[in-house]
Amino acid sequence: MANTMQVSLVAADREVWSGEATVVNARTLAGEIGIMANHQPIMSVLAAGQVDVRTVDDGHWVAAVDGGFISVANNQVRLLCEYAELSHESSYEEAKRLLDDRKARDETTDN
Repeated sequence: MANTMQVSLVAADREVWSGEATVVNARTLAGEIGIMANHQPIMSVLAAGQVDVRTVDDGHWVAAVDGGFISVANNQVRLLCEYAELSHESSYEEAKRLLDDRKARDETTDN
């Protein structure tokens, strides 16, 4: 499809999600960014917060990220984060809770 992009959300320990999407919204340190097919190439630093993706089948998911990087080129969008959690209910609050839980588990195993 000409109006789609391949999107991957990758945390340090796993690929959180990968698939085709029509829109990606995220917050960078420079502000909010909306990405659609054929977006100009960019690389930017992600701010901690919400990533919102509309999939090709009219689906929608929301993730909480702790910051990281976003790269866009040739209809490929890559979001790279140390921590990222997806909400299966398209709820940022749910994704943020999952993110906080994962970070807390990792902090206790590091000690």
